[in-house]
This record gives sequence, structure tokens and C-alpha cells, in this order.
Amino acid sequence: MYRDIVVKLEEWKNSKRRKPLLLTGVRQCGKTYVLKEFGQQNFENVCYINFESNEKYAEIFEYDYDVERIIKEIEFIENIKINCGKTLIIFDEIQEVPRAITALKYFCENKKELHVACAGSLLGVILKQKNISFPVGKVNRLQMYPMSFREFLIASGEEKYIELFKEWPVEREIPQIYTKPLERLLKEYYIVGGMPEVVSEYIENSDFSVVADIQNEILSDYADDFSKHVPVSDIEKIRMIWDSIPKQLAKENNKFVFSHVKEGKRAHELESSLQWLKNAGLINIVEQVSNAEIPLSANANATHFKVYMSDTGLLSRRLGISSRSLLEDDTLTTIKGAVTENYVLNELLVCGKNPYFWRSGNSAEVDFLFEEEGDIYPVEVKAATNTQAKSYKQFVKKFNAKMGFKISMKNIAVNNVENTNTISLPLYLLWNLSYILKREN
Repeated sequence: MYRDIVVKLEEWKNSKRRKPLLLTGVRQCGKTYVLKEFGQQNFENVCYINFESNEKYAEIFEYDYDVERIIKEIEFIENIKINCGKTLIIFDEIQEVPRAITALKYFCENKKELHVACAGSLLGVILKQKNISFPVGKVNRLQMYPMSFREFLIASGEEKYIELFKEWPVEREIPQIYTKPLERLLKEYYIVGGMPEVVSEYIENSDFSVVADIQNEILSDYADDFSKHVPVSDIEKIRMIWDSIPKQLAKENNKFVFSHVKEGKRAHELESSLQWLKNAGLINIVEQVSNAEIPLSANANATHFKVYMSDTGLLSRRLGISSRSLLEDDTLTTIKGAVTENYVLNELLVCGKNPYFWRSGNSAEVDFLFEEEGDIYPVEVKAATNTQAKSYKQFVKKFNAKMGFKISMKNIAVNNVENTNTISLPLYLLWNLSYILKREN
């Protein structure tokens, strides 16, 4: 299946600043698949080394960090010729051999012309451990996410909509002949999500019960990771937080509260466990800002935040929402709002944005803010077609935003809200955000 990150991999391949690559991302989001496909399409041969499935490779790195020796031994074991510029070496599950991570420094310094790409489950967690000698400044890094809605459309054979709306003017209402199928596809994506195995199964069989089975397997694998890769003293705390996230996100006021994880628990007892889930790529954290000024990062309050899941389909599964409810029932407004908000955040991340949220006391809130080229853009999210938002109006008036977005099931349009150019953008066209920003500015 096509993945947009291939474009960035090609840029890495041809970059004059190229270093060994670390591809991070939540487990089972397709890192291994995309590296193999990229290698087959762009190199004469691929040397794939999986450190988890074959322990003999660890011994190669135990002696020293002589890159020439390491390459010769890999060639011998794999019966392959490694040629700079023509071979892609893939080190998969590299977290299993910490010395291989350290060795990337010497690949960078002594064999920079060789293409080396690395991936691994929970690599983000391993890289945060203090006992790892990380090659600072000697690697390039790319973050991979589950499949976006745009990628879901391509995988479903519906890329015609991407071509159609790539340069669609925001002033032109979208005819119903296009809106109805796109709304249906988006609701299907809410259920299926972006884990490649789930998407592949759904495209082949269109069976939501099988989708649920695979999602349950993935969630079970994640839970198993808690036992395998977490200190015994932290396992229960991580599980409690993991179980609490969907419940807190589905509440009207969905700011994450540590005391809601378990009565009596305080932030200092749980913060490291929450950070583990973030480093593992399982969750995304969005911090609050009250003073929305550039840079947002300097005005963020790290003690007030929301927590979202990395995959919208897995959130729907954990909330126990039936496929019929998401497709047809319009009464589950709060729960559907949580799923929609989670979807919007993940799409913003894929678009390269770094979102925050704005809250003024307990009276006003804008779901997301992001900054780009010196401007701050507010994003109000609605699950249906009702886009009335007093908080959005209050925000743009207070901070003089020049442009903002109301993301909902409402048709595309341009409105003036308190002298702010406000784009009403359908949820199913959120992937087109970057183009709209460029065009309108």
C-alpha cells in the first residue's frame, strides 16, 4: 500500500546531509513494510537484518565499531554484496542490540556514502533510556504514523477524490454527488483506522467484525509490551493510564486528569508512565495555552493537557462503539466528538503541524491551535454540521487571528468571523489543509 512517507525517504536518499536514518513510530504502523518497498524501488539490492528474529547479528557488533569489518561480516552471513549508493541496509528491531544503535555514529563518520535505515518496535522508548549511547548529531530521524485518511482513500482505490479536490476552490460548494460517498468513506475510516493490516483486511473483505478482531489483537500486543519492556513497578500504572485514556477523552471536558486514572493517585506518581506511552508512540499529548502568542511552545502549560490515541480506529474499538453506531446513529454526540477530535489531531500531525489547545478559564476553549510562518491558526472541531462556536469567535477577536478553520461535516465555505478569514472545511478534506493555507495566504 502506498505511504506518503516514501516522498521523505526519497529526499533522505538524495540528501547531501544524509546520515543513517532512524524511522520511529507506533508498533505495527508499517515501518518495516515501507522500508522494504522503498529499498526495492530505489536500490539495486536490499540487505535486511532483523535483530529480533536472529540473535547472531548481535555478535557482529560486540567486538568493536569498525564499519568495514561489520560490513564484511554481514556480507559473509547474508551472502550479499553491499555497494555504496546501490545497496540499502535495513536494521530492523534495532532496539534489541543497543551497540548497533551506537555503531550508527561510525557509519555516519566513516561510511556516510552507504545508505543505512533503521526501525524497531518501541524504538522511541529505547532511545530515551539513559544507558543507551545514542549517536547524537549522527543520525537523521523520521516519524511515521498510522495511515492517514488520504492514504486510506488511495488504498481503497478512491484516489480520484484526491485528484478532484487537490485544487478545489474554497468558494465553491461541493455537490452532493461527492459529499455523500466521502462522508461514508470517512465514517468507515473512523472504524477501520490506519493500521495497515486492518486497512488491508477491510479493503479485501469489507467485514467490520474481522476488523474488530484484528484491532483486538493489536491492542493485546500493545498490552503485552507493557509486561515485556516496562519495569515491574510501572506495569500497573501504565495499564491504568492506558485504560483511562478513552474514558477521559469521551468526557465533555476531556482534559486529562491524573486523579481520574485512580482515586488518590497524583501526577508525580504517574507522569513517567504517561511519558512511556508517549515515547512508545501509543498516544499523543496536546498541551494547553492560555496566552496564544508566538511561539506557542513558550506559552504552553505542560501541567494541563489532553491525551489522544495514535490511531482513531483503535480508539473507536476501545470505546466499544459499534460500526453501525458510527455509520448511522447520530445520537452518540459526545463519543463521536471524541473520535472526530482524535481524527483531526492525527491528520494535523501527518500534515506536519504541532498542535496545542486554547482554554480561557472554564468558559472558552478552541480545540486546536498551530503556528506556521509567524501566524497562529485556530481550529474548531465539530462532529456534525453544527458549527456554532462562541469560543472560536472569542479567540479570534482577542488574538486578531488572520485565518482560522471550522472543521465539520458542513460544506466548504469562506466566512468572516470578527474580521478573521474563516474556512469551513469538511472533515473528509482535512488532508488538503496545507494546500489551502498556501493558496489563501
